[in-house]
Amino acid sequence: MDLDQLPEFKALPKVVEKLSEFGIIKKFHAGDSVLNENAYIKSIPIVINGSLKVMQNDEDGREMLLYYIREGESCIMSFLCGLHHDTSKVSAIAEEDSEILMLPIDKVGLLIRESPDWLDYIFRLYHKRFEELLQVVNAVAFKKMDQRLLDLIKKKSVLTGSMVINITHEQLSTELGTARVVVSRLLKQMEEEGLVKLGRNKIELR
Repeated sequence: MDLDQLPEFKALPKVVEKLSEFGIIKKFHAGDSVLNENAYIKSIPIVINGSLKVMQNDEDGREMLLYYIREGESCIMSFLCGLHHDTSKVSAIAEEDSEILMLPIDKVGLLIRESPDWLDYIFRLYHKRFEELLQVVNAVAFKKMDQRLLDLIKKKSVLTGSMVINITHEQLSTELGTARVVVSRLLKQMEEEGLVKLGRNKIELR
């Protein structure tokens, strides 16, 4: 899909023109690292095809999923850290094979100064990410792990457009910030309740 065909950019032809001029399109395979935590931001990723997952480590080295970046979206964390010449506080990993436009950080400020539409895009993105982070906080604080696990599986199903999710118990536990044995036990319980069907490194929503 071309950048100007994405809903977020259809009404922004001048922004698309500048992004096409300044950006470099790269392809990533599922599992590839797009942004590294604690590294300086050199380019901002804008997803053209596919999706990314944004993760963060705690002091004990445990990871947790913060949010997904879908087609037409970017990582607001990388915007903020890049503009302030700070290191990234998160990592971004390709959830599936993805095509990403990498916009050099020095061009981000240029576009902000030249284009109100680009600034509006950033603010809309910030608003969406803020709401998603509030959902993460709410889930961790108030939801039981079984509900968080089922919500994550459903979210991945929507993201990929498939009722079958190819993922290991270890990967799910990493994204939820819990132990693999906990995820395995809960998935077995969900299978007994008829919510999912388990296979080798895959889960089918029923």
